[in-house]
Amino acid sequence: MILTALILFLLLGAAPASPDAVDVPTIIFDHIGDEYEWHITEWKGKAIAIPLPCIVIEDGVHVFTLHHAAEHGYTLNEKGKLVNADTGKRPLDLSITKNVLALIISSLLLLVIVLWTARWYRRHDALKEAPTGLTSAMEALVMIPHNIARENIGEEDYRRYSPYLCTVFLWILLNNFLGILPFFPGGANLTGNIAITMVLALCTFFTVNLTGTKHYYKEIFLPDVPGFLKPIMPVIEVFSAFMKPVSLTIRLFANMLAGHIMILSMVCIIFIMAKYGPALSGGMTVVSVLFGVFLDALECLVAFIQAYVFTMLSSIYIGLARQHEE
Repeated sequence: MILTALILFLLLGAAPASPDAVDVPTIIFDHIGDEYEWHITEWKGKAIAIPLPCIVIEDGVHVFTLHHAAEHGYTLNEKGKLVNADTGKRPLDLSITKNVLALIISSLLLLVIVLWTARWYRRHDALKEAPTGLTSAMEALVMIPHNIARENIGEEDYRRYSPYLCTVFLWILLNNFLGILPFFPGGANLTGNIAITMVLALCTFFTVNLTGTKHYYKEIFLPDVPGFLKPIMPVIEVFSAFMKPVSLTIRLFANMLAGHIMILSMVCIIFIMAKYGPALSGGMTVVSVLFGVFLDALECLVAFIQAYVFTMLSSIYIGLARQHEE
């Protein structure tokens, strides 16, 4: 995180002094932010992008693409959000943005992968024939959250929560890897979006607190502690219960966002150094490419670790809520 902040400080200070200079802040924030279209590439100076439907509710339902926003009386504010061109107020925005489309694509892709795996098991006897290819990889991945649930929740309850933990693990893992891909349908900063990670964390929060045992709530509100601590401990425990989803949200969001920024920063260095001559430009290009490959490999490792950590912590919180009084 410190390295990311340092790189950002150095690169954001390199604001374009001329029209030909590289606009590093725009490149980085356009990638990590949400948009009303999905930029693919540029061809002969012309941007190639997938137009997405803008859906706003204000005096009726308005559906249009970003290029026709002005015709419907809307424009983008300084944060890149649709606002009423006359009043400057934001309408109810239900647009299919880049992140929304990435969410739909990744969810459908995960559904296809899971159903494909289930289809193999319906047609084969797993006790007599070992799976191969994608099914073999999925079996290994599914066993990770399954074993985590067994270890942290216990033999009595783990089967009840294993499907949820498996879904969370596979979904986060898939979107982490899709975010690293530089081409469509990858490249969206989905798990680096705090709204997405917050919803995932809230799913764990409600799972924990809506299925907790009586002993779990007794330990929160009527803990077995000395009398002078009884008024204090419930406050601490309630605060701790609400901090758990906050930590899950920020941990996943910050790590994935930092990875995207660092990789983009390494790529931008190549173009920034181009104006300083072939010697310095060539040397920094080699360094940037090597560091970029290293960061890509590191980000693949981080993608797996963050999915694993989110699942493991969720299982621990569930296991603590399922404890019974001895």
